[in-house]
Amino acid sequence: MRKFQKEALKRAWAEINLPRLRSNFEKCRSLLPKGVEMMTVVKANAYGHGIETVIPCLENDCGVNFFAVSNLVEAIELRELGVSGEILILGYTPPKNAPELIEYDIIQAITERRYAEELSRCCPAGEKVRCHIAVDTGMTRIGIRGELSPLCDEAEAIYRLPSLSVEGLFTHLSVADSDSESDKAYTAAQIEKLVALKTELNRRFIIVEHLHFLNSAGAAYHPDPRGDLARFGIMLFGLKPNSALKLPVELEPVMELKAIVSQVKTVEPGVDVSYGRTYTTDKKTRIAVVTIGYADGYPRLLSNKAEVLVRGKRAPIVGRVCMDQLMIDVTEVGEVCEGDVVTLFGKDGGESVSADELADMIGTIGYEIICGISPRVPRIAVDCDTSGKI
Repeated sequence: MRKFQKEALKRAWAEINLPRLRSNFEKCRSLLPKGVEMMTVVKANAYGHGIETVIPCLENDCGVNFFAVSNLVEAIELRELGVSGEILILGYTPPKNAPELIEYDIIQAITERRYAEELSRCCPAGEKVRCHIAVDTGMTRIGIRGELSPLCDEAEAIYRLPSLSVEGLFTHLSVADSDSESDKAYTAAQIEKLVALKTELNRRFIIVEHLHFLNSAGAAYHPDPRGDLARFGIMLFGLKPNSALKLPVELEPVMELKAIVSQVKTVEPGVDVSYGRTYTTDKKTRIAVVTIGYADGYPRLLSNKAEVLVRGKRAPIVGRVCMDQLMIDVTEVGEVCEGDVVTLFGKDGGESVSADELADMIGTIGYEIICGISPRVPRIAVDCDTSGKI
């Protein structure tokens, strides 16, 4: 059965390069001011990379002690994988789940005072939920907001709730990945507002154990030392927060998406390809069928736009991407055969296709490309010390 399962992977799979992940981690850490610790953001199945593959590497090899996720299900998954370090939920958890937060020793983001009061009421007698207060300094997403004095009053009221153990404050920088002067000023103002809140709380004899505001872009372009944690997500996995801006360190994409050629056929000029007849051959053409489609997370919007790599050369997608398959023109590639590996994004020989390149074609961001790879695509660890590569 195991042999069958391994062979079945040779349809579509994502290779997760652990040496690149370790290297990216060290390069990201090098950007941090002294005294600032990394919090690794592994929400959305580690940005699509697979938590079962990524988490042991980050915790055991890189020494990560602080993780961030989106929700309670993701947090519990980390605990069930054996994570012993801190886990912060950055999003909403229903107050009725306070017992689970306590049972699994999870830190919960506080979105507003009313939510904090309800969460406190839902705690079992004599126990407390650990929390960080989210502060809306300009993202206009979750968090308490307002001018400094009433904002401080609200934060203090949350600190005083009997069944909450408030350990920190955080905010999210909304334009830290922009190099415009107005956006730089906006980011600076966001940081100053959070730091001012901490200062005022300290003046009221409230200790703020953790303060964090740097995301990947913040750490890369605004490395302010006044927090003690920095939340790294996309850069760990080798993508830029903004594909148009150069980073201060060179990173490598951790994921490569691959499939195989299932059939090759030669067709005459005037032959229609795939649904909707959106592509018609204008010459004698060799068409290869590739075992991946939009149900695997490869966007249908890339139909007739993107190129893939086969035998170290680029080949264009022709016709619409189907649910489970797509077609490419390999006329100029050479002798392509059934079973050949096709790289949808990644490297092959001297050529490469990036998730950012694909994202630019369809007006989105690289984050969406990698997070969108579906669960039916196996994530395969590739490590220089193992034989895990297909």
